[in-house]
Amino acid sequence: MILYVLPLFALAMIIIPLVSAIRKAHAGIEFSRKRAVLLNGGLFLGTMILMCVFMPILASAQAPEAAGAAAASADGMKYIAAALPTCFATIGTGIAVGNAASAAIGAVSEDEKTFSKALIFVALGEGVAIYGILVSILILNG
Repeated sequence: MILYVLPLFALAMIIIPLVSAIRKAHAGIEFSRKRAVLLNGGLFLGTMILMCVFMPILASAQAPEAAGAAAASADGMKYIAAALPTCFATIGTGIAVGNAASAAIGAVSEDEKTFSKALIFVALGEGVAIYGILVSILILNG
């Protein structure tokens, strides 16, 4: 029974902040979008941690055949763990390149000699994504 309730609980923890924010937006009530996103992200990560801890325990307690299901769950968690560094690294790269590129365009429009220096700063932002991919590859091979 709890095997079916736990995913529903996880889904509710993720959806409730979104429903609350949508209701406030339609009612015209002021709310902090940053706070809503942080709350939703925190609840999502908390839910993922709970699922990682409890699902293998519940699966192994159900039946001896569930040991294979626990191994499959561990493989699934490995893929999620490999996806997260790439996800966050590319988000960071987008922020870095967005800021550096706009500053580079402004600097080059003032003085064309600064092109090579500006290009280096934009390329440094791209390096963050490469590090995220390398960490993901290490997780998958480990």
